[in-house]
Amino acid sequence: MRTNDTQDTARNTRRPRGPLGRTPTSVIAASAASLVGAAALATSALAAGPAGAATTSTAATARPAAAATAIPAGFPNGTNTGVQAGTSLKNVPGQVKSGPGWTWVTAGGGYANVTGNGANLSGLRIPGNVDISGNNVTLTNDSITVAGGGDTYGVDLRHTAGVTIEHSSIEGTNITTGRLGEGIKDVYGDATGTQVLDNNIQKTDTAVQVYQGTIAGNYIHNLGMVSTDHVNGITTNGDSQPLTIQNNTILNKFGQTDAIGLFQDFSTVSNVTVNDNFLAGGAYTLYGGEGSQGQSSNIKVTNNQFSTMYFPKGGAYGPVAYFDNAAPGNTWSGNAWSNGQTVPKP
Repeated sequence: MRTNDTQDTARNTRRPRGPLGRTPTSVIAASAASLVGAAALATSALAAGPAGAATTSTAATARPAAAATAIPAGFPNGTNTGVQAGTSLKNVPGQVKSGPGWTWVTAGGGYANVTGNGANLSGLRIPGNVDISGNNVTLTNDSITVAGGGDTYGVDLRHTAGVTIEHSSIEGTNITTGRLGEGIKDVYGDATGTQVLDNNIQKTDTAVQVYQGTIAGNYIHNLGMVSTDHVNGITTNGDSQPLTIQNNTILNKFGQTDAIGLFQDFSTVSNVTVNDNFLAGGAYTLYGGEGSQGQSSNIKVTNNQFSTMYFPKGGAYGPVAYFDNAAPGNTWSGNAWSNGQTVPKP
């Protein structure tokens, strides 16, 4: 597999965050313990998600008995994301080793190297990461499983434009030492026109880390963690190009980091729309873009549903942090708990 190399470090950050920019030691310990000692959250309640779906954690991360655990109608789940029913998959490299614009590389355990503009990888079962440096590449109806650990990727983007990843399943081999570092990652932070649509992403400590484009219709769940991780559903580390996060289901059973994190690791955050998502878990379920680099702007958080399936406050400490209602263009509107009550402005 291809992992993070030395020239890629400018846009990599592995810092866990809790209520004050870090994750308390007690929460890390409780979350790690949950991997081996917690009772399973009923997968049937998660709208027919796959076996091994999200589990509850220890007492420190227990949800209230009255909390709803079902994914509401209209949101992504295990039945309407990932590889579409009826798709016949070809095994890589056993049945196919290359195609227009891509080839299987055996070094490092094996990965698909996609260099050709306009390459289309469809209906493949790929036992390693997909490394994309071509433009206008499409992945559709692919099953990507990576023996994880460390900073491994499911799909990595390197100076790309116009990449679409849709109706694919992306996962590590388990939720501890076999978890992916990132399911989908913009390695250098300069990919443009990225579309991440209708995927089933699990067994990773960060599902999607991109800076601009559209992330919509994805089922992000069953996240993994080792003791040094932070855990993110969707995260960005600072950019001003438009990013839309819409109609995703994002479940983080751990009491640290987020379901959605808009962070200022490299620059201010602006021009982000977070609309109509179903969100649960993390230290705070949503980090809203404020930070040390400067004032955020034009961040619109609207019509999202916050669940208490893991924590009474949505996240271990609350539903949202670091959102500035007074910043230019920022909007907080129509956000509600699963019971219909309004989640007030931060």
